[in-house]
Amino acid sequence: MKRPITFFVHHQGRGHANRTMAIAAEFARDRPVSVLTAGPQLFDGFERDIEIVTLPNMIGAGVPTERLYAEPTPQVLHCVPLGLREMRATMRAILDHLDERDTGLFVVDVSAEIALLSRIASVPAVQIRMHGDRSDIGHVGSYEASVGMLAPFDERMEQDDYPAHLRAKTFYSGGLCTTREPVAEKAAARARLGLDPSSEIVVVVTGGGGSGTPYAPLTVAARAAPDTLFLTLGPTHREGHETDFSNLRELGWVSGVTDYLAAADIVLASAGDNTVHEIARVGRPLAVMPEWRYFGEQTRKAEALVRLGAAVTRPAWPGDLAGWQSLLADARRLDTDAIRPLYAPDAAARAAGWLEGLTDELWAGAASDAKPALAAVG
Repeated sequence: MKRPITFFVHHQGRGHANRTMAIAAEFARDRPVSVLTAGPQLFDGFERDIEIVTLPNMIGAGVPTERLYAEPTPQVLHCVPLGLREMRATMRAILDHLDERDTGLFVVDVSAEIALLSRIASVPAVQIRMHGDRSDIGHVGSYEASVGMLAPFDERMEQDDYPAHLRAKTFYSGGLCTTREPVAEKAAARARLGLDPSSEIVVVVTGGGGSGTPYAPLTVAARAAPDTLFLTLGPTHREGHETDFSNLRELGWVSGVTDYLAAADIVLASAGDNTVHEIARVGRPLAVMPEWRYFGEQTRKAEALVRLGAAVTRPAWPGDLAGWQSLLADARRLDTDAIRPLYAPDAAARAAGWLEGLTDELWAGAASDAKPALAAVG
């Protein structure tokens, strides 16, 4: 029997779960797969046979006393408040599952603390790599404790300051996009959506991991480019003083996002992993406006895109007509040959193959010649 592979999946947004499903779907059918997550509903409808273990939701759990709350967090950890029953229950559930299933590889998407826990429990772990300023001892320690890292993006997107010894432990799958809808030609996509075949269209996209695209700057964009149609997909965030314009339409959550991207002349988007790769897959000029994320994740990803000539950006949302006109003009000049190669159609299959190969390599011969290599020391 093949050694099981277990995933820890963070339930913020849908990206972690979608990535896990894309990879797990490519595993051999006789590979046991399980998922530990506080968002089991994210896997509703997934057809591959996997085991789902529901973890407690620790987000927002209250620390029971002011004295416990006042204890500082050690530098090697990021978020470990004291006195939480939910945290103990989570860690216990993880360790019990890894032990009961005799997990061969634990894929952590994402948590530095849980990768460290896996090493302490003597279970080999792989961390999913994300962009950002992650040179703190907590991140570096968890990377060094892992048997490898999986970067679901093109190696050209790597940060210049990422340490060489950690880069050597990283497998780059190429740009992993979980969308599988066919990409239509621009004219066909516009006809399907009932959009003007000749006007300039800017599609504004944001995912479910944040508070939404700020709407007020888009009203300035609509004034700055009155002959351009702006369509927003996903949530928007209003401040209450916005004036609506006829060339700015909020569509909210829509099915067939790919058609809207294919219909666009320019895409204005945040720098989420799947969002970037969806745009690369369609091949549209990208104006990227990173959302705030821990450790500057989206900011660093946006920097990599700009460095490659795959996107343009600004340090903040333009607040005046000239600022928007300049940003749109820069986007129009982009060569989409720079962004298209950042998507890899076989990324999920490559990631799955690497994970299965690594698992088998780590445990090769274990049944016949397993023996203690080192005595435990206190």
